Amino acid sequence: MIPSPNTRVCVVGLGYIGLPTAAVLASRGYTVHGVEVNPQAVKIINSGKAHVIEPDLDILVKAAVQTGKLKAFDKPAEADVFMLCVPTPVDEHNGPDLSYVRSATETICEHLKPGNLVILESTSPPGTTELIASIVQEKTGLTPDEVYFAHAPERVLPGRILREVVENDRVIGGINDVATQAAGEFYKTFVTGELLLCRSRLAETTKLVENASRDVQIALANELSLLCDELDLDVRELIDLANRHPRVNILQPGCGVGGHCIAVDPWFLIHQSPKTTRLIRTAREVNNFKPRYVVQKVIAKADRFKNPKIACLGLAYKPDIDDLRESPALGIVRELQEKKVGELLVVEPNIHQLDGMTLVPLDQALHEADIIVFLVPHTPFKKIHPKQLAEKITIDTCGVLHGR
Repeated sequence: MIPSPNTRVCVVGLGYIGLPTAAVLASRGYTVHGVEVNPQAVKIINSGKAHVIEPDLDILVKAAVQTGKLKAFDKPAEADVFMLCVPTPVDEHNGPDLSYVRSATETICEHLKPGNLVILESTSPPGTTELIASIVQEKTGLTPDEVYFAHAPERVLPGRILREVVENDRVIGGINDVATQAAGEFYKTFVTGELLLCRSRLAETTKLVENASRDVQIALANELSLLCDELDLDVRELIDLANRHPRVNILQPGCGVGGHCIAVDPWFLIHQSPKTTRLIRTAREVNNFKPRYVVQKVIAKADRFKNPKIACLGLAYKPDIDDLRESPALGIVRELQEKKVGELLVVEPNIHQLDGMTLVPLDQALHEADIIVFLVPHTPFKKIHPKQLAEKITIDTCGVLHGR
């Protein structure tokens, strides 16, 4: 597929993945019709700005909007390629919630025509791409021989999305050979990484296994942190020493596991095959327990004071981003609020406001706090001078103070 002024791509969902993808496609010459249900986000994008924080995304969006290659709307329109970049969360029972995928699919049905390519980028349980094809066939009568359906899961790291959307290898799976080839030809126009072609169900499962693997590795590190507390050892010193073995590479513990992938995707495998995913389930349980453990640790320290002031440093799910999705740090602070443990001084340098929570500057929190809880290793926290921590109780869940 060679992009031309007449080649249109409809990207449904302009969030952390959809907007960077739309901007990259626009920079490659495609005319991109973006779809976003948040009216404020639509307004921001059409003004030439990004509504999510990502390095250089503002610049790319501004250029795409000014050249007329990208515009945001609240509804889909006719296109040659449709990309679904919508959330796929878990429900209250940790089962997959595919309501956004179903809704997005239904909204594009009236615009589909033979020869179109429909790509699901959202991380999804095995069989979801086939589900999309069945919905389209039921609503429109168009079969997979007429419209091509494929899955190409994103594999990007927040903070590096614009680079990795282009440079990372991509697993691309169609529900049949024709769809696989069509999707491969499309991604070839803007991806420099290797294109790994397969069937959609294998592509869906591959992405889930990638994140389940990370979850299991982090669970070991988090479990070691609990063990070291019992043994009165420094977990990071332990891991540093163990990692000197040439075939050992233990990750670092934190206050839990967050984000839209690692904290969610393993549940899709567990839901699919509950009897054969015992290790994956255990990892989820270990990582979900860690925030509760941190809360109890803070409560134990707070009991030493009559009216403690507790600085909670970091709310995002990982360093130096504004993404709060599935953030264990945010969950910890919410629980401390609910339990009324003390006066909370919450610091998150990457966001300006948050409903139900008052944010304060870092210097104020450090000056006033009796207890300082490091939840996310944001760069400004690593620059805190030791004198600012003198006579403070510190709880470091993320290694900010390691090596000092």
